[in-house]
Amino acid sequence: MTQPAKLALEDGTVFTGVSFGAAGEVDGEVCFNTSMTGYQEILTDPSYRGQIVTMTYTEIGNYGINEEDVESGKPHLSGFIVKEVTDRPSNFRSQESLGAYLKRNGIVGLAGIDTRMLVRRLRTGGAMKGIISTTDLDDTSLIRKAKASPGLVGRDLVREVLPSQPSQWKQPLSEWAKLPLEANPAFEKQDFHVVALDYGMKWNIARHLWDEGSRVTILPGTATAEDVLAYHPDGVFLSNGPGDPEPLDYAQNCIRGVLGKVPVFGICLGHQLLGLACGAKTFKLKFGHRGANQPVLNVLTGKVEITAQNHGFAVEEDSLPSCLEITHRNLNDNTIAGLRHKEAPAFSVQYHPESSSGPHDSRYLFRRFREMMQAEKLTA
Repeated sequence: MTQPAKLALEDGTVFTGVSFGAAGEVDGEVCFNTSMTGYQEILTDPSYRGQIVTMTYTEIGNYGINEEDVESGKPHLSGFIVKEVTDRPSNFRSQESLGAYLKRNGIVGLAGIDTRMLVRRLRTGGAMKGIISTTDLDDTSLIRKAKASPGLVGRDLVREVLPSQPSQWKQPLSEWAKLPLEANPAFEKQDFHVVALDYGMKWNIARHLWDEGSRVTILPGTATAEDVLAYHPDGVFLSNGPGDPEPLDYAQNCIRGVLGKVPVFGICLGHQLLGLACGAKTFKLKFGHRGANQPVLNVLTGKVEITAQNHGFAVEEDSLPSCLEITHRNLNDNTIAGLRHKEAPAFSVQYHPESSSGPHDSRYLFRRFREMMQAEKLTA
């Protein structure tokens, strides 16, 4: 028998569907992702902490869940919404169904609602606070709870997902993740040392750094510049992560302390933090950029890259200091998608070049980071 469940938004809209996964009640910012595949990577991306994710593709779960494709140790999002969920996956790599995986990890899922109507509402009104419940089905009560939920702005969600201790990463890319005609094969020797500041890092980033010939030390995102430099790294990586970048003073101070001393490469939240550390400001996007099909213009080459993205904040162009220049732009809304420091060896992008299951247009950025570290070694 199916169990009824409801989603209520802070604007008073209520959707009624059926529960799958865990039973219970969760709140969060309701957002949407336009990817047709990669739901397992989305579920385990720590950047979704505090959010209820809606998939715009109509059928989700058809290829099941496997242990190899996860991006962290567990799902981090608050809730998961789909139009139709498949409970009989068909894939030779599948180990369990999506519903069973969500239930095992305590994630509340909602299926059977009009996700097209929900997405249109979010695109018009912007990302909203919401609540999913299988235990309270009273509309008035749910709307009140949705309005009272904390939202994302001003919260430090990074502290909820960062690792507790430093660690060494030694796992290469999966054979399934490598392109058949990879132009640049993986390096067999790790002849560089990268310290990765983990604000909620996806594991595929560390896999790419390793395959590009770097020994990877992962430090919690709360590490200081002194902590980082004590490892004598050849480069510092700034990871993705959840929520609002502005409250993360500790991260900004650390970045200021390493800028100019070693090459720096930032992705997503790391990109925003690099901007803030240099004196720029950030702002909240209306409904964010989330999907595996976001077009980005490389301003330096004139080429367009199809990228995977997941962020609800962006660097404010009018606030850019003179030391930063724009290298990439999001072609959907012309927001900044990449920055480069004019004086220090540092660059960042607002999208995910490590994306799995794809696209793969931007993998060259990991090679660029390696080349930057190599150039710094030669001039040292």
